[in-house]
Amino acid sequence: MRLFAVVNQKGGVGKTTTVANLAYTLADRGKKVTVIDLDPQGSLSASFGINAREFSGIDEVLIDDLPIAQALVNVRENLDLVPSGSKLGNLEQNSEGSAARAKRLKKALAELKGQDFVFLDCPPSSGFLVVTALYATKEVLIPVASEYLSLHGLSHLMGTISKFEESLDQTFKQWVVITRFHQRRKLARDVVKTLTDYFPGIILATPIRETSALAESPSFGQTVFEYRGNCHGAEDYFSLGTDLLEERTI
Repeated sequence: MRLFAVVNQKGGVGKTTTVANLAYTLADRGKKVTVIDLDPQGSLSASFGINAREFSGIDEVLIDDLPIAQALVNVRENLDLVPSGSKLGNLEQNSEGSAARAKRLKKALAELKGQDFVFLDCPPSSGFLVVTALYATKEVLIPVASEYLSLHGLSHLMGTISKFEESLDQTFKQWVVITRFHQRRKLARDVVKTLTDYFPGIILATPIRETSALAESPSFGQTVFEYRGNCHGAEDYFSLGTDLLEERTI
């Protein structure tokens, strides 16, 4: 089972979009996938047409030690979701008992049986929930928009991850996904070159092109494959799934 924390403290980089569509294409290929909505906003849950406040979620797993199996919601074939729940925001604001809750998440993930992939969609911050996800997982997936400011943010995030590696005495396998890519823009191409120069071997091969379908599909509770399966976004996320399976990088 491969466990991924999907992180970026910068919002608007396509983090939740990446989790939803990458999980869908892997499940569609017969992989057993679980996604966990670790963002109090519940955007990942909404992307699959689920109102997170109507279900037991990862909040009750962390707060009340609810068995994670009781929080699973089957949203597509081979694909289960653990919603965020209504109390998750309280944890981000209150760090009391944080060590015990971090251990609960790690224990809960170990209880997931028969899964090939687990993705934790983290909030755009460096707070308790992100720390908890890093403590519980083995790989880090970082969506980065092909914009100049994203480079500065990535450098800061890499430094934060490095500190976690030191404190936890472990090494994360790191992957970067280039999102919101515009092939015709020189800046976008320059950002990709800079990323590959500074972070060789961890940039997944397929950049995700900007397309309106990726922005529109969550409002219908659908992935881009279900909403408009012949668009660039669907093509790119299918290819990204292959990148992850085969560990293809540029």
